[in-house]
Amino acid sequence: MAKEMLEYTKDLLRKVSFDVKLFRKELAKAYQRLLDEEVEELKKWVLANFGKQYYLNPIYIAK
Repeated sequence: MAKEMLEYTKDLLRKVSFDVKLFRKELAKAYQRLLDEEVEELKKWVLANFGKQYYLNPIYIAK
């Protein structure tokens, strides 16, 4: 199920990639929902697919 959430997040981010501000907002929410190892995978995916302008350093809030 965790992999499903990661794939859902990637799909959502693809759909909102037209707006950097919205993309970063959704990315921040994803960092809170996903497991630490999934966050690392997502960070690599964002950099590979969208570049640094979309990248957001993880902000970890107590889960």
